[in-house]
Amino acid sequence: MRQLYLLSCLLFLTCSLLAQQADPLMGFSAEGSEAQRSLEADYDSRVKAANLDEWMKYMTARPHHVGSPYDKKVVDFMADKFRSWGYDVKVERFDVLFPTPKVRKLELIGPNQYTAMLQEPPVEGDAATQQTEEALPPYNAFSIDGDVTAELVFVNYGVPADYEELEKRGIDVTGKIVIAKYQGSWRGIKPKVAAEKGAIGCILYSDPEDDGYYQGETYPDGAYKNEYGVQRGAVVDLPRAPGDPLTPGYGATEGAERLPLEEAEGLTEIPVLPISYHDALPLLKALGGPVAPASWRGALPITYHIGPGPAEVHLQLEFNWDLAPAYDVIATLEGSEYPDEWILRGNHHDAWVHGANDPVSGMVAVMEEARVVGELVKQGWRPKRTIKYAAWGAEEPGLLGSTEWVETHADELTEKAVAYINTDATGRGFLSAGGSHTLEKFFGQIAEDVKDPQTGVSVFARRKAEAAVNDGEDLEYFPLSALGSGSDYSPFFQHLGIAAFNMGFGGESSGGEYHTMYDSYDHYKRFKDPDFSYGAALARVAGRTTLRLANADVLPFEFTRLSKTLQEYGKEVMQLAEKTREETARKNRLIREEAYQLAADPTQPFVAPQPQEEVPYLNFAPLQNGLSRISSLADDYSAEAATQLPEAERERLNQLFMDLERQLTRKEGLPRRPWFIHHVYAPGYYTGYGVKTLPGVREAIEQRQFTEAQEQIDKLGEVLDAYAQQMERIIGVTATR
Repeated sequence: MRQLYLLSCLLFLTCSLLAQQADPLMGFSAEGSEAQRSLEADYDSRVKAANLDEWMKYMTARPHHVGSPYDKKVVDFMADKFRSWGYDVKVERFDVLFPTPKVRKLELIGPNQYTAMLQEPPVEGDAATQQTEEALPPYNAFSIDGDVTAELVFVNYGVPADYEELEKRGIDVTGKIVIAKYQGSWRGIKPKVAAEKGAIGCILYSDPEDDGYYQGETYPDGAYKNEYGVQRGAVVDLPRAPGDPLTPGYGATEGAERLPLEEAEGLTEIPVLPISYHDALPLLKALGGPVAPASWRGALPITYHIGPGPAEVHLQLEFNWDLAPAYDVIATLEGSEYPDEWILRGNHHDAWVHGANDPVSGMVAVMEEARVVGELVKQGWRPKRTIKYAAWGAEEPGLLGSTEWVETHADELTEKAVAYINTDATGRGFLSAGGSHTLEKFFGQIAEDVKDPQTGVSVFARRKAEAAVNDGEDLEYFPLSALGSGSDYSPFFQHLGIAAFNMGFGGESSGGEYHTMYDSYDHYKRFKDPDFSYGAALARVAGRTTLRLANADVLPFEFTRLSKTLQEYGKEVMQLAEKTREETARKNRLIREEAYQLAADPTQPFVAPQPQEEVPYLNFAPLQNGLSRISSLADDYSAEAATQLPEAERERLNQLFMDLERQLTRKEGLPRRPWFIHHVYAPGYYTGYGVKTLPGVREAIEQRQFTEAQEQIDKLGEVLDAYAQQMERIIGVTATR
């Protein structure tokens, strides 16, 4: 029955969406739309999935982490390919701090003894997993050195809410070593919060409930994490600022002034080490104390206890704090009409080990797109705007390659960049994308025009049917999610205010290979996208995004979707303030009642409980006024009418649009993290990759910094007012006709 319903949804959507294909493309006249669709049909016919397969096999043949010999071979391979396709290629080198492990030791020393193996053994049938001597062992980059011994405490996912639960139970982690599950938050948040709570060390592991046999068969029998798999990854304070910690805010170029290591910000305050669930089991089994809450328990064959103790562990870590070369490959195709308007398209090439899924699956899609665009140029076509294809180095340790490049070229990017398009990892399934909501309608047309390789309907039709069946949601249009962090769009979007996308396919290619030795070509071919048909589909989606932005007569921004989205964000933060006020009042009533009861009992010593600070009534008028002004203007711009303007006025519009996203920024940035200057989208201070919208206001309320919350409301009102003024300038150009 479910399959019949899904099929009927797909058939209905196919008919309705085919009828829409005659509509003009955003940014193009009717005549221009026809020519663009013809170009895209030619583009589609030239995309070859076999190329993605061939290139992935070469690029993942050896481990290629930052500074490794094979990383440079991959760089040279890509650069040669781009040159052969007709691009002007430049390889830019940045020397960045990249710590690698020297000593890794984890021991259970009481009440019984166990020494963690801290290795990922080879698996049968996958030769890549035998290259252990070339691979970086499991570790967390930018953990500090440390040698600590203490009782162990299980802290669930190690997020602030988990420590609140511990405090309710009277459990203090001061002077203890904590063990936390991966998932629930970005990994770097876990040692950050642990240190704030007084812990002296942190251990991370993947519980099989989230990432192992509870989900399905484990590798090599299935896609999921086996008992020895370990998720590597950086734990630098990414929500504070990505990039090289020794060159904060400027490029790590030759001769750049570098901070002494002891002055670098963003490193952890306590040592942290990732381990497998094979190594975690003896540690967790040795814990006593209260039984963990039901929501904390995983799938290991034990009763989960919190501690502290009697388990006592010794953790010793020491690193080589060296500089390593991060290579960025920049391939440029100059535009025929607007060479100083840049469309940037990229992904990173470095991996923790082999990196078939992350990042090579996304990188080979970039390469195939560039190859086909190069073929079109050789046939006589040329884009109106300049296209730059980028392969970034050193993304895995903290977006180092892209951030250093953006910081080095910040002035030129601010002047010339139109948008940045990112694809990190991809597999089978459903298209998902995040990005600037002024481009949501534009991207929706693309999702309607690209066919899903499995069903033959559009990728939007398949996404819509999936949402209807699984979530009961009727998608009116393709939704763009808000961008947080975790990939190379961040420096463009959140540091310079350049419109951005991040996109990929997934949902039918889950597995446990992420940042492990087992993210290999063989794993990808078996479980992710065996025929690379979805990689080819990504090249078609991202390729259209690049080509339409490069060719549009008028850049395809619009305001109605953004206005609606901003209204939702504004409503959320106002409701958050009200909810916080109500919860505080309720808690303080309970505290007062307890105080009255204690005071009435002369046999009990009386210490008055301390109530929380009452939540003031914040003045949201600046935010409301800004949102109202944007809303009132949103429908006054006609993208279709803009394409009919004379060329000089279209060019004026394009210059205004290029500066549009930057109106949502302020030079001084967000509180305690000035690198992030976007005031609508930012990674959360305690969520890492996860986005916080209207972050200055939202996080001040969450942290009960109410004076700061009011300051941020006032600043956000100024940001929205500046954005509305830019809208008026844009609308004014079209209103003159």
